[in-house]
Amino acid sequence: MTAGSTVLVAGVGNIFLGDDGFGVETVRRLSAHPLPAGVELADVGVRGVDLAYRLLDGHRTAVLVDATCRGGAPGTVYLIEADTGEALEAPVLDGHRMGPDAVLALLATLAAGTGGEPPERVLVVGCEPASLEEGIGLSEPVAAAVEEAVRVVLRVVDEAAQPEKETTPC
Repeated sequence: MTAGSTVLVAGVGNIFLGDDGFGVETVRRLSAHPLPAGVELADVGVRGVDLAYRLLDGHRTAVLVDATCRGGAPGTVYLIEADTGEALEAPVLDGHRMGPDAVLALLATLAAGTGGEPPERVLVVGCEPASLEEGIGLSEPVAAAVEEAVRVVLRVVDEAAQPEKETTPC
């Protein structure tokens, strides 16, 4: 973790599977924007195990950006609050096919084994893919959705990077 980093934004996906490269492209575009202090960008691509360990670095908030099949029209951008406290089935470990759901399922086990600290809040900025077939490049609707996803992530990190307000008793 970068010293003082409170928010991790991680682009997830395989650029060789069409729209699965959405998260990686979104993080690449985010790198051209000024970000609040305490925000770390990471292109984790298909390195799910690396992402799992990064999530234990004490970030207060994690924003995972990935192609997300939820049944909407291709190019639909979603903001999903992940329930990290939910009991998830232990995933089959495959370092190249671990999506955010499998990574989140590992967190409790990894935290217990390493003493790492998982984020208090995990959000997923997802985009409905049109195609996950072999090939490089995003489909037209998903490519058009990248800028919307950048705006969503910027809004989320601005809110998450704000110092927590202290309350004073009356």
